[in-house]
This record gives sequence, C-alpha cells and structure tokens, in this order.
Amino acid sequence: MAAQRNTLPASPRRRSTTLQRLFELDSRDENRSTNVFMFLSNSENEEILSIITYFSSPLESPSPQDLKRLKLTQLLSIIKQKTTLHDQTLAPLMLMLSKNLFRPLPPPSNASITSDFPDDEDPISNFSPKWSHLQILYDILLRVVASTDPKMLEDHVDQPFLLNLLALFQSEDPRERESLKNLYHRIYLRFTSYRSFMRKSMTDVFLHYIFDTDRHCGIGELLEIWGSIINGFTIPLKEEHKLFLMRVLIPLHKTKGMLAYHRQLAYCVSQFVQKEPVLGGLVVRGILRYWPVTSCQKEILLIGELEDLVENIDPDQYRKLALPLCSRITKCLNSWNSQVAERALYVWNNEHFVKMASAAIEEVFPVVVEGMEKNLKWHWSKSVGQLTENVKVMLEEMHPFLYSKCLEEIDLREYKARLDEMQRKEKWERIEMAAARKEFLQPPHYLCVSH
Repeated sequence: MAAQRNTLPASPRRRSTTLQRLFELDSRDENRSTNVFMFLSNSENEEILSIITYFSSPLESPSPQDLKRLKLTQLLSIIKQKTTLHDQTLAPLMLMLSKNLFRPLPPPSNASITSDFPDDEDPISNFSPKWSHLQILYDILLRVVASTDPKMLEDHVDQPFLLNLLALFQSEDPRERESLKNLYHRIYLRFTSYRSFMRKSMTDVFLHYIFDTDRHCGIGELLEIWGSIINGFTIPLKEEHKLFLMRVLIPLHKTKGMLAYHRQLAYCVSQFVQKEPVLGGLVVRGILRYWPVTSCQKEILLIGELEDLVENIDPDQYRKLALPLCSRITKCLNSWNSQVAERALYVWNNEHFVKMASAAIEEVFPVVVEGMEKNLKWHWSKSVGQLTENVKVMLEEMHPFLYSKCLEEIDLREYKARLDEMQRKEKWERIEMAAARKEFLQPPHYLCVSH
C-alpha cells in the first residue's frame, strides 16, 4: 500500500520515534504538550502505533479490544488538538491507518442485492463487529485530511491509497459506507489534482457493476458523491461529463438493484437536465429504452422520475417526446397492478406533462383515449376506474371535438375487427365443411407394410 512506503528510518533511540516525542517537537508549547499526554505513560506512548496495527478476533475476550479502542480514542483526542502535523508524524500515522482500514472484506451475504421496498433507505445492512474501532479510525483520517495541507499528504494519499478506499465501498455496513462517503468527498474537494482520477475510478466501478457483477453495496453512496460533483459542473458541460450521463447514469436504470439507489440516481440525472435542458430528450429516451418488464416497483419510481424530468425539459423538445412518453404512460395506466395504474393516471395532474401532450395533441389523443376506454371497460380496480373517469373528463374539456372523433375511430376499428373476426370464422367453417365432405367421398387408404 501507498502508506507503507513512508515508514520512518531506524532510530538509535526508541524514544525519538514515539508520537509523544514527535508532537512535542512539532509543538512549541511545552505546557500544552504536557497536558495532552499527562494521562499516558511513556511505555504506552512508545507502543501506541504497534498495538493497533491489527484487530483482534470478535471471539476474543473484550479486554484487548477495549484497550485498542482506548488507544485510538486517545490518539483522536491528540489529533484534534493539533492544527498541523509534521511529516515525521504523518508517515507512521498513515501507515497505521492503512494497515487497519485496508483489509479484505467478507463475501456478500446475499447473492443478489435487491429490494422490493423502494422506501427502505438502506436494504443492504450487515453491521460489522469491528465498527467500534473502525469509526475512530475514520474520524482520525477525516481529521487528518481536513486539517493537513494537501501538499504534505500527497506522498501518503496517492492513487493506490484512493483505490483502496474505493474498494471499501463494498462493505455491507452502512455506517462504514457513510464514513467513506464523507471521507472520499472531502479528499475530492481538497486534492484538486486527483479529481480526474477519482471520477474515472468511480466510473469504472459503475461500469463493472452494470455490465459485469450487478452487485455492489456502495452504489448509492458513490452516486451521492457524484451528485455533489455534478452540481459543481460549469455550463456548457464538457463532453466528458455528457458521456458519463449517457454511458453510466442512464444504463444504471436497468440494473436489478436500482430500487436501492434510485433516489440518488434521479438526483444526478436531474442535475444534468437542469444545467442543459436540451439533454432532457436524451435522458427520457434512455429511460424508456430500459423500461422494466416485470418490476412494478421500478415502474412506479420511473414514472415519478419522468414526471420530474418533464418540468426541466426544453419546451422545444415537447413535440418529439410527446408521443413516446404518452404511449408509455398509457401502457402503465392500463397495467393490472393498481399502484402502477394509479401512479400513471396521477401524471395527468401535472401541468407540464399536459402542456407537453398538447404540443402534439393530434398524435397523442388517439393513443390516450383508447387507453382510457380500455380502463373504463375492463380494469378490475374501482379506484383506477374512478381516476380514469376524472382524467377522461379533463381530456374531454381540453379538446371535446378531437376526443369524440377519437371515440368514433375506436368504434370504427372495433366494428372492423368484429367484421374481420366473423369473416375469419366463416372461412374456417367453409374449409372444415369442405374437408369433411372430401373425407366422406373418398374411400380410406390403407398402407401395407411387409415384414
């Protein structure tokens, strides 16, 4: 690991390498240093790094764990009282943090990370027994990153260090992922030279998740980081950022685990559309392309996302998007799942959606009116039927002549369909009668087989 290259050279005197000695050299206030270390003995100070270079097994007696937690708490209190850290102090400190944090994670407990409940903020929870130590370690590292000059940390927080941090987002403990999110975001803000590398590294994780494993615990946290990053993009957007939208964010709508991170994903996408409304058409078509076939909960989420996107889309694109978008909404309101059908019907209460449909009303109305009439005739849910009746009244008031014309066309199509069905039945009856007459007139043929 990166931090391991920065170990201190051997010293002829052991006392000179202790944290107490290093902090005393770095601080010229002897009284303050004495107060900081008054609760630690010299032997404890000399071994403070070596004692916490590993975690004891959770099955061990609690006393070794309590001792390490005490040492870490003492170290955190020391770090908080220091405004800056000397490089001689940073090397052993970062080495200790790296040894404790960068560890192999256990295999995932579930074969597929999915959730049937979109309101569940964190369906992936497997709390680590080591968190009492890990929490203090993350607090120490966050404090070091926030208070130390990035130039001093460049030798310790390098690209391998960042990749190791990124790998920890696979942890199933939501508390660790939350700490990682705050830490990784703080590094992104302070280390401007690493921003391009960090964006590319996170993009690689997303692509690996979409097209390979379809299993990752930290997609939601990484998308939260991206939401803040996208919010800081300047206008006009760079081509690199638009490619990220097309190749990563839109395909993230098709994965099995989308329910777990849809809120963060929708926020990232909406940020792009708000900055450049012209991208709205690209996003809407992409979502329609990855529309779920069997997941009703995903359909409900995507209907809400489309409704929000319509409010930010460039009005010049209304006419192009009206027909495909209204066709999909109509299929949803005809769904036998009452929740999907009701959510699709509520879209017609959105004035922006109605305005978009009005931009191509001659093309949209035949599709929508047919869907309304199907619901009124065949849908099993009374609440869906009542909502359909309300939307029908609104559409009739919007354009009564066109609505009645659509009804006439529907009746004409149904009449032609019934006529075609009658003709088809008559043809089959004639064929069956002719076949029966031919079979009656011709004598049976026997096939002789010689042995």
